[in-house]
Amino acid sequence: MKIYTRTGDDGTTSLFGGMRVSKDNARIEAYGAVDELNAVVGLAASLSRHEGITRSLHGIQEDLFAISSDLATPPERHQSVNAGTIQSLIETLEKAIDKLEASLPPLHKFVLPGGHPCAAAIHMARTICRRAERRVITLGTTEAITPATRIYLNRLSDYLFVLGRHANQVHDVEEMTWDRKQHEQRQQHEQRQRGSS
Repeated sequence: MKIYTRTGDDGTTSLFGGMRVSKDNARIEAYGAVDELNAVVGLAASLSRHEGITRSLHGIQEDLFAISSDLATPPERHQSVNAGTIQSLIETLEKAIDKLEASLPPLHKFVLPGGHPCAAAIHMARTICRRAERRVITLGTTEAITPATRIYLNRLSDYLFVLGRHANQVHDVEEMTWDRKQHEQRQQHEQRQRGSS
């Protein structure tokens, strides 16, 4: 089977069922963002040195294929999508979030994305997940979507946030936080330095 088919050279692509749409169609934008998210989750998994995190990230990749499949299904075929399966994925994420949060120190400041390379990649995945959620919301204003898909992406971004914190913890890397007061003091100091130079 050849990788290239030339069928998309005219700027169109196929949804499940064969319907062809423009490659910048809102549905393509939505599952394209999920595909990008899946790739970055894979990057994070490759950077992990912790078996539990690696296994979890690989599981998310499999979940995201189910989400992409749902999004690639045109409205007239949506009755065939198993929303119950996606709902069960949401419940699994919520349990995982609760478990991870219980093991993390309380958070009183904003977390700066970064730290261990695995954690940094997880935080990058979190921001792409938020974008994918926005693309799905946009799609939902004009076409039928499975509500559970949107909810899954919302919950996944929360999970990736706590997983990023956990990744720094298990890789023994200090978590960086943003302190408004310290930031303002640093700015004032830099301004005084520039003024005296």
